[in-house]
Amino acid sequence: MARIVPIIVLIALTIYCTIEVAQAPAWEVRRAPKWLWAFAVILIPAFGPLAWLFFGRPLPPGRSNPPRVMRPPDEDDDFLRGL
Repeated sequence: MARIVPIIVLIALTIYCTIEVAQAPAWEVRRAPKWLWAFAVILIPAFGPLAWLFFGRPLPPGRSNPPRVMRPPDEDDDFLRGL
């Protein structure tokens, strides 16, 4: 029984993190693209899910950076400067 518990915990953590990656909005995922996190969580057994939990998952609403406002090119000063 003691040998099975870590395997069950690892499988449960992988399933939890896979579902969380799938449900996370792509623009809130940190440090890597969402598809790369999905591959890491699924293909790298223990490190992938733990890396997602500590480095990839979106921050809680109070701790995240304010969302970037998308402006059309004719109102974007940086874009107009480059013309």
